[in-house]
Amino acid sequence: MATVRDVLEQKGRGVYHIHPDASVLAALEMMAEHQIGALVVIDGGNLSGIITERDYARKIVLKGRTSPRTLVREIMSTTVICTRLDQTVEECMAIMTAKAVRHLPVLEHTTVIGLVSIGDLVKNVIADQKFIIEQLEHYIKGDR
Repeated sequence: MATVRDVLEQKGRGVYHIHPDASVLAALEMMAEHQIGALVVIDGGNLSGIITERDYARKIVLKGRTSPRTLVREIMSTTVICTRLDQTVEECMAIMTAKAVRHLPVLEHTTVIGLVSIGDLVKNVIADQKFIIEQLEHYIKGDR
C-alpha cells in the first residue's frame, strides 16, 4: 500500500503558506500563481489554519465581502485535519471523505512538511492500478 511518504516523493514537499494577517486577495494571488487550491496558514512557525478556494467562495463571495479588505484569519479554517508520512493513501482518502476536506497538511511532529490533495491521492491510485494492469497483461501474454 502506498503511503503519504510515497506521494510526497513523487509530488515534492514544497508547501506554500501565508500569514493569518495577510489579505485574502494576497492568498488568492498566491494560489493562482502556483495553480493550487489551498494554502496552509503559518503564524510564528506553527500551523494555525488552512485557507482554500472553497473558503473564499463561501465566506467572501457569498457573504458580499471583499478580498482586499478581509484578512486570511477571518475566513481560514482553524480546525485542520492533518496526516502523517506513514499513513496510507487509502486512509487519507477515507479521512477526506468523512471530513469533507480536499487537502491534508502533512505533519512531522508539529512541523508542516507537505500538503496532499485529493487529486494527488487519486493520481497515485490510478498509477498503481495502471502498473497492476500492465503486470497482469504481461503475465497473461506470457511476457516474463
